[in-house]
Amino acid sequence: MALFRRANPATFILAILLIAGFGYFLFSNPDAPSQSSLRGLHKAAANALSPPSLPFRKASPPNGANVAAAAPPVVHYYLNNLTTTTDPVTNRETVLILTPLARFYQGYWDNLAALSYPHDLISLGFVIPKGRDGNAANSALQEQIQKVQQGPHKKRFASITVLRQDIENPLQSQSEHERHKLENQKERRAAMAKARNSLLFTTMGPTTSWVLWLDSDIVESPHSLIQDLAAHDKPIITANCYQRYFDKDKNAMSTRAYDYNNWVDSPTAQELAKKMGPDDVLFEGYGSMATYRSLMAYMVGKDGNMDPNREVELDGVGGTALLVKAEVHRDGAMFPPFSFYHLIETEGFAKMARRLGWKSYGLPNYFVYHFNE
Repeated sequence: MALFRRANPATFILAILLIAGFGYFLFSNPDAPSQSSLRGLHKAAANALSPPSLPFRKASPPNGANVAAAAPPVVHYYLNNLTTTTDPVTNRETVLILTPLARFYQGYWDNLAALSYPHDLISLGFVIPKGRDGNAANSALQEQIQKVQQGPHKKRFASITVLRQDIENPLQSQSEHERHKLENQKERRAAMAKARNSLLFTTMGPTTSWVLWLDSDIVESPHSLIQDLAAHDKPIITANCYQRYFDKDKNAMSTRAYDYNNWVDSPTAQELAKKMGPDDVLFEGYGSMATYRSLMAYMVGKDGNMDPNREVELDGVGGTALLVKAEVHRDGAMFPPFSFYHLIETEGFAKMARRLGWKSYGLPNYFVYHFNE
């Protein structure tokens, strides 16, 4: 007792403060967001089911208490009232832009940000592979997302979803040369199909009218891309993908065809398919597998017609700049990662959509441009 009488009162105060701090450290919930961190979450959904277009952040109960979660809401969506018209801006139709992102190109992002379609009607979705290249692409993408979403409201997108795959890309190199080797096509395209399906099924909500598939290496397109494609009122429609390059023979910039997956089928290709095994796949653009299909890439200016609105019906499509009415995907048209009538991925998607009653179209004289490696 004498020891306590001789102690300085300041010692007791210090001891009480230390005990209080130690108790806070032990019993506070490190996962509970601070009040300041909640200020930016006013656009988060209150429940995982409502609304599905907004991010949902699961909160931990305070101090580990067993607090019953609020009952999920009942939300009614009248999909018959969802429109896909030739004037999507006036009718406030929402567009979901989906991109498998193995590499990040600044030109792609700048082109995306420059689209004239109202950004508050656009949601973005990305799927990024595992691995070093995927990590680099993710870092660059996150930097750009932060800039645009914290910038002027008019330039912000309605929502952005980024998925990371739990498997690595089947190809060690993502160079253009390696990606397009014939022996790599089945494995590469199957992985791409799985990535597309995962992205689609995760991000498409009941308010989505259109889905625009836009490849990450498309660095130039008309700013009115969405309006231009939607104006044709087709269930599936694609632009013609070309590439700008320096022509050494002409000593000047020129263009060349890039996407050969937009085609009209041929009797030769159909005969080749009949001789194939059930798991074999026909690929376009390879001399050792000559199909003699009519490629949209070579229909530019056919019969002197350079009208950018000229349409052709297609049997196969690529995914470089592909606009799809969301109801086509809702009907079950997806990207087969297996041999589907000897087709796979985007070309298999066109075949599956056709089996469901949806036709595909292309615009031979309407261009988007691929990055030139």
